[in-house]
Amino acid sequence: MKFRPLHDRIVVRRIEAEEKTAGGIIIPDTAKEKPQQGEVIAVGPGARDEHGKVNPLDVQPGDRVLFGKWSGTEVKIGGQDLLIMKESDVMGVLEHAEAQRKAA
Repeated sequence: MKFRPLHDRIVVRRIEAEEKTAGGIIIPDTAKEKPQQGEVIAVGPGARDEHGKVNPLDVQPGDRVLFGKWSGTEVKIGGQDLLIMKESDVMGVLEHAEAQRKAA
């Protein structure tokens, strides 16, 4: 199933956190927090300004982004757990992760 977000909304898939700490301690599922990092799956065309002009979004599909702990609305599309949020909920794009992914 294809899903196209409207206006300035984006669809994000959470990137799961590490199972271990840097010291090697395994974190149980009950103690894990929801990841605040994700990969952009789809973006809307952009928001309209007061003159009716569409302003394109800064994020693109494939970008790794950081977002707030309670950002977005959780949905299940095509068997995947995804988040739909406004672009303004995104705090920033992880450039280093993007460069590593392109190099691979």
